[in-house]
Amino acid sequence: MNSPVDDILKSLLYFEKSPNTSIYIQIAQQIINAIQRGYLAEGTALPGTRKFSALLSINRNTAVAVYDELASQGWVEVLANKGTFVIMPEKKTAAIKGASQGLEALKSYPKISGFPFQPSFHLASTEEFSVCKYVINDGQPDLRLHPTHQFSRWYSASMKRASLISKWNQTQEKSHTTFSRQLCNYLNATRGFHIKPQNIVSTRSTEMSLYIISQLLIQKNDIVLVGDLSHYKSNMIFQQAGATIKTIPVDAHGIDVDYIEKNYTRHSIRSVYVCAHRQYPTTVTLSAERRLKLLQLARAYEFAIIEDDFDYDFQFDGSAMVPMASADGQGVVIYLGRLGQSFFPSFQIGFVVAPENIINEAKNYLLLLDRQGDLIQKQILAELIDEGEIHRLIKKNSTVYKQRRAYLFDCLHTHFQEYATWKVPAGGLAVWLCFEPKISLIKLAEKAKTLDLFLPKTILYQNKNICAIRLGYGHLNEKEIETVINILKQSYEALLP
Repeated sequence: MNSPVDDILKSLLYFEKSPNTSIYIQIAQQIINAIQRGYLAEGTALPGTRKFSALLSINRNTAVAVYDELASQGWVEVLANKGTFVIMPEKKTAAIKGASQGLEALKSYPKISGFPFQPSFHLASTEEFSVCKYVINDGQPDLRLHPTHQFSRWYSASMKRASLISKWNQTQEKSHTTFSRQLCNYLNATRGFHIKPQNIVSTRSTEMSLYIISQLLIQKNDIVLVGDLSHYKSNMIFQQAGATIKTIPVDAHGIDVDYIEKNYTRHSIRSVYVCAHRQYPTTVTLSAERRLKLLQLARAYEFAIIEDDFDYDFQFDGSAMVPMASADGQGVVIYLGRLGQSFFPSFQIGFVVAPENIINEAKNYLLLLDRQGDLIQKQILAELIDEGEIHRLIKKNSTVYKQRRAYLFDCLHTHFQEYATWKVPAGGLAVWLCFEPKISLIKLAEKAKTLDLFLPKTILYQNKNICAIRLGYGHLNEKEIETVINILKQSYEALLP
């Protein structure tokens, strides 16, 4: 006859094969539940692993894993030559008894703090939720182009490296890592730099890079110049740091550098933020003449240039212009970039290139925010750079994006020739689409939503002179591009007088 414990276990335990939860975890969780509910009292002897595996028709190794899991959580005690016995884990925290009044309030957690708190206006979320089938973003890559099986293999191989644990246990880097050296080599080869590992620091994203740099550079009321159309996230970061943002005109040749010289004086500016390669959101490139003049002006006026090169990898026509930072001999440029946009987001990083004293300070901030970063990610990226895999993926994906760009402009020519103007950018995954006659872009978004197309407010730009959207196309295949442009046209024509 089965013992009472065997009967209890057989009647209570149920498991099924699942890609999300291992069988031994399912069984262990149900045994813990049985102990908590009193079905298995403290001191109860559980069957041996052979009997337990036969009882549940599972592999003996699975039974061993169940008991190991229970022991590691403190629910059973394994005594050599005696057996496995149920114990009750020590209670780690003492219950706090509430006062007799207001006990009902303890049944739910407070929604509002019991002390004064001022929410940050500058960091108010711009995220919007939509269930629409189609979405236009500001120029993000297509995750479907990424080889899932390869990433799984790279990650698994990196996790098994014996050196990984020693790196995690390291309190501080004693020398420059393989990753930092490989990243330097890659940037020197692709962007015309002549940097060393002490001139670079990697972060989780370009936004994190900019946040750290703004903390280093900006004090309250410092003037930061941005284009009169600029990146909303960068503006939020500058304002949160206490900066006073002033705008400068942007035309077909990028930001108007002459405007800076005419309207500002030496030491009146703390920094100029510019996307020299492709201005956000208009996609125009800062001309070589204006780049040189901006560098000269920065040296004369003693301000920092923050060069945000967020989509350098996506160049389709000709060669990309090298960053201003590569021609900076006076240390006035802080260069922000992004690596791995042809990978899954979890494999992408941001980085800062700057003079050594700036990098040392940035690393101090990073030690507080993110002491080691993602060591597995860095190890994988170092190997992919060394093996040339990054270059191959960029080249492969760029071919696809270039075809999509061509198809997008064919669709625009067919459907919007009489309603809009645009220029074909040499690269990037977005186009600046200007509507004429002008309509309400908010109403355009509302109408498109009824047709299953979501236009987030962050891609809409409208004032008395401008009626345009930053139309990202990289995440859409050709069939989706055609559908989106058709919906956009229907929505636009519905708003015409």
